Amino acid sequence: DYKGQKLAEQIFQGIILVSAIIGFIYGYITEQFGWTVYIVMAGFALSCLLTLPPWPMYRRNPLKWLPVQELGAEEKKPGDRKPKRHAKS
Repeated sequence: DYKGQKLAEQIFQGIILVSAIIGFIYGYITEQFGWTVYIVMAGFALSCLLTLPPWPMYRRNPLKWLPVQELGAEEKKPGDRKPKRHAKS
């Protein structure tokens, strides 16, 4: 559902942003760029774990699909139509 997709996107972006800020600050304090990368990668892994599987919190508002319609005898099949002719330019 669309609300679940929006929630997943907000969670994903929030975790990435927070981990990037924490990673930058920690890497700046320790003067080790590697720690910044590790913390951002850990945030990415956590956000993937929370947003990629179809958790029930993302499926609270299911979409209502239209019912299946059978083709009747009075309806034309797609192959029965005449091809459209385009005007010459």
